[in-house]
Amino acid sequence: MLDLYHLISPMKKLFLFLTITVSTAFSAQTLIQAYQKRANQITQTNIDTYLAEFASYGIKSTGSTNNNNAFNWLKNKYLAFGYSESQISENAFSYNGNTTKNLILTKTGTTYPNTYVIVCAHYDTIGGPGVNDNGSGTAVLLEMARILKDVPTEYSIKFINFTGEEQGLRGSQNYVSTVVNATNPKMNIKLVFNIDQVGGVAGKVNNKINCERDTNNSPSTNNEASAAVTQELMNCVSLYSTLQPNLSYAYASDYMPFQANNEVITGFYEYTESTKPHTSGDTLANMDPTFVFNVAKAALGAVQHFSVADLTFLSAADCPPEKMLSSLKIFPNPTSTTLFIDLLNLNLRDFSFTISDFNGKTLLKKQNEKVIDVSQLPNGVYLGTLQVEDQYKTQKIVVQK
Repeated sequence: MLDLYHLISPMKKLFLFLTITVSTAFSAQTLIQAYQKRANQITQTNIDTYLAEFASYGIKSTGSTNNNNAFNWLKNKYLAFGYSESQISENAFSYNGNTTKNLILTKTGTTYPNTYVIVCAHYDTIGGPGVNDNGSGTAVLLEMARILKDVPTEYSIKFINFTGEEQGLRGSQNYVSTVVNATNPKMNIKLVFNIDQVGGVAGKVNNKINCERDTNNSPSTNNEASAAVTQELMNCVSLYSTLQPNLSYAYASDYMPFQANNEVITGFYEYTESTKPHTSGDTLANMDPTFVFNVAKAALGAVQHFSVADLTFLSAADCPPEKMLSSLKIFPNPTSTTLFIDLLNLNLRDFSFTISDFNGKTLLKKQNEKVIDVSQLPNGVYLGTLQVEDQYKTQKIVVQK
């Protein structure tokens, strides 16, 4: 959390004391089994590994070598999950004469590809390794991205790892001004879900999570929508985790430049507040990794809800090769740069995808990849063939730039 923490925290505690608890019984939301099963794929081992690796990079102050190394670590994690280079972008800016970068992973939606659910957490730290502030949020983003890689969602998702948060929300401000508002037409954002400092306190009972809504007056036109999505977030906490949601309010983190831009925001922040952020004591030993695990389950339920994830969750036994092939969707078609392969939301067996010309010459062949870069192919009509075991399916692919 931004360094205003020490000034604002007492006021926040007073506000929380005065906050009226809002019921999480929202009739339009019920538990979706596919969402729950994906939330159950989150592992404590993965959370622990991410936190330990994050800690190993030391103090990750904006623009420093450690900060750049953490950036590369994050990028390599996403690539190891199976995302392609084309799905990862960088948003650079200068701080104290050094270049530093936000990392953006984009997962394209099937129905509303140009409308985005932004899920963000900052990876820069000050005063210490910042395993709570904000290695915890970083770990949650990584585990959600891993599980959602092959899950179709109606809305596009941008997982954004911001830097420069501790110096005054520099990274998120830069992204809003140079990407969101520089896009023509302006980027269409469904909502921004910020995850900051969700590590809890070692030795304490960490069974509640603050769900943050917009209460700011500049502007206030987005407040009602923020209250609605925050209520939905609270419902997801109750549905997909063992945590209890607590209604709170947004302040001093990376959703605020979006809020000022009149976007709809919500967020997670630990209920039992650590006193270690911005100190050398912000270590893995002083936080509660089990709490991070539970926050990740709640967050994944919410992101599936907000992005409208696929309702089908199948095992390998449910999906023989012929069924996978019959479900094949390749989009967009025509395309100019990238093809996406949808196979019943599964990546449970080996498959290959080949693009050839009408003379039978193989131009491109990929193994177990669902994002295919065709930018090097000239305009034309090609044959795309998917093979699963001894089963084949071929359809025409149009490249049009």
